[in-house]
Amino acid sequence: MTKPVIHSDITPKAVYLRRRELLIGAAAAGAASLVAGAAWASPLMGSSSALSTAEPLTRKSDATTYNNFYEFGTDKSDPASNSSDFKAAPWTVTLDGLCAKPGTIGLEDLLKPSMLEERIYRMRCVEGWSMVLPWIGIPLAEIIKRAEPLGSAKYVAFETVVRPKEMPGQRGWFQALPWPYREGLRLDEAVHPLTIMAVGMYGETLLNQNGAPFRLVVPWKYGFKSIKSVVRISFVETQPMTSWQQQNSKEYGFYSNVNPEVDHPRWSQATERRIGGGLSPARQPTLMFNGYGDQVAGLYAGMDLRKLY
Repeated sequence: MTKPVIHSDITPKAVYLRRRELLIGAAAAGAASLVAGAAWASPLMGSSSALSTAEPLTRKSDATTYNNFYEFGTDKSDPASNSSDFKAAPWTVTLDGLCAKPGTIGLEDLLKPSMLEERIYRMRCVEGWSMVLPWIGIPLAEIIKRAEPLGSAKYVAFETVVRPKEMPGQRGWFQALPWPYREGLRLDEAVHPLTIMAVGMYGETLLNQNGAPFRLVVPWKYGFKSIKSVVRISFVETQPMTSWQQQNSKEYGFYSNVNPEVDHPRWSQATERRIGGGLSPARQPTLMFNGYGDQVAGLYAGMDLRKLY
């Protein structure tokens, strides 16, 4: 059995104990450092969060080499192998739709470093595997507050970048999905305290294969909901179409909450395999809402979660 990894095994102790010193030097570096490709100070630091799980972390080597990111290929090793040409800086994000303050904003201006937190979350893939990852990010609610959505806005839609020259999965004769990749949340899901926009992992800036430089993290939903390399956040009145719904609506619903009682049509969701648990890790029971039921079940009171999967 592989020895569980704790944060101090990954990040130097001096850095780990100084996590509250947030992004020192990054703000001062400004646009010049962004052009040079150093959008964030490294190592990246954020205050720890009470929302974190106490479960042992997945090894960084596993979390950065076993990924789903179809823009770089469909094999688990493709994102790490094929993303070296991707340029994650400079980066802008467009806020638009039904909001009072739309605009396109540089990532360094969109985020408030003082709000960065470390969130250690369980993450569950629809394919039946899971990880425990230490994200660095800010609540999505803070970005939504900045945009000032109108009363008619009921959903938040997300869109990823399209750069076929840098993302080989977006070019060629085989296209796994329609591009750009799109996702969406209800507004109340988006402003929930567990929902964050991440810019780092393991105390460092996000690597390309993990969704650099700016990605959604929604820990009670299957991993494909946590869209990577986000360039657009839109406020809309009606439920947005997502990429996997467009691809196969019979297998992938809008909500995509982790639910062991609702199987994928081609496999069971009752158990999961924790990545990094040895050559033949024992499967463990899948938890409703990925173990976050106490925090989020109220969002779905009265809903048929078998039908609205």
